[in-house]
Amino acid sequence: MSTLKIVDGGVCSAKGFRAAGVGAAIKYQGRKDVALIVADEPCAAAAVFTTNKVAASPVLYDREAVKSGCVQAILANSGCANACTGEPGFKDAELSALATAGELAIKPENVLVASTGVIGRRLPVDRLLSGMKAAAKSLGRTADHGLSVAQAVMTTDTRPKQACATVSIGGKKVTVGGCSKGSGMIEPNMATMLGFITTDAAITPAMLRRALKLAVAKSFNRLVVDGDESTNDSLFILASGKAGNQPIVRGGDDFELFRSALEAVCVSLVRQMAKDGEGATKFVTVTVRGARSEADAARAARAVAKSPLAKTSWFGRDPNWGRVLAAVGYSGADVADLKAEVFYDGEWAFRRGEVADEKQLAKLAKVLDKDEFEVVVDLHLGRGESSIYTCDLSLDYVHINADYTT
Repeated sequence: MSTLKIVDGGVCSAKGFRAAGVGAAIKYQGRKDVALIVADEPCAAAAVFTTNKVAASPVLYDREAVKSGCVQAILANSGCANACTGEPGFKDAELSALATAGELAIKPENVLVASTGVIGRRLPVDRLLSGMKAAAKSLGRTADHGLSVAQAVMTTDTRPKQACATVSIGGKKVTVGGCSKGSGMIEPNMATMLGFITTDAAITPAMLRRALKLAVAKSFNRLVVDGDESTNDSLFILASGKAGNQPIVRGGDDFELFRSALEAVCVSLVRQMAKDGEGATKFVTVTVRGARSEADAARAARAVAKSPLAKTSWFGRDPNWGRVLAAVGYSGADVADLKAEVFYDGEWAFRRGEVADEKQLAKLAKVLDKDEFEVVVDLHLGRGESSIYTCDLSLDYVHINADYTT
């Protein structure tokens, strides 16, 4: 019987971590925009980053710093991405890490940095470091401290996103908790806009990297809001080892238990991000089954989830199966249109050449009136299946992004 439990919590839920989020007027007055997560001791760490060739300075810095597999603190800010800022931007990231290490009296090589916000602007380093010092003085272990981190990294998000899971490993309770931000410019192809996960599991850096890679493949890599991949996408995990389980050094039952808890947290965060997509009114799961391969199913599902025509039809509560099937057709997956079927929450819209009549359209209209539904495409060509989490595309999305920098 599985011991996995989904519980309330965030980055302070696991043993061995303190955190704080404060306001430093990076971009706006009167809101939190600097976050600090600190482990009691240096701990195992892993991360994944954007595959965008235009990568922000914090990403460039962290890619090298995390290779040691040992991290003790993460400094993050919202309001300024520190992207496309060249050598000065990289030095700003480096200085931020050095100053944080000095403030916390830890090794500089054990500090990571993360930024999100407007591209092309230099970090206001004085304000960032002032915020870092205030956060260092405010560190704590409570749920409110964890929540403050989730709030401090928000940009166009309308609400903070947190998740937590516990699992018994070798008779010891292991906790995995985290938070993420992101509601636009999301097709991560690796992770999320910014995500921070902590755990008290005892696990080696190598196995932590493996677990994170597997969890990301089932969660963040299956998230699409608008099809744009950020310059700053970063997902971090720190493992303190404070749970007291036998260290996980190889695959096996203990590793699978830990992986399942990590995946549960990641999937929860992804679902929250899709629901909070910029201007979103619908949370939609797109599932393609019966494909020739899992890779084909993933291509087809992602194409539907990214299609502006499909997404706007969901906003308009229009069961326009033609847009769905057209996206599958250009996805690169094998498809035979007269073998395919399209369903909305189990109600068929298209069945092997048969088109929904007036009676069936009335049933579909009820599905699309809901805040959440699933679009299923059955290709009837094989056994491949894949799902992507996404949302609709509304008028508000246009307004938010038309005015983002002005």
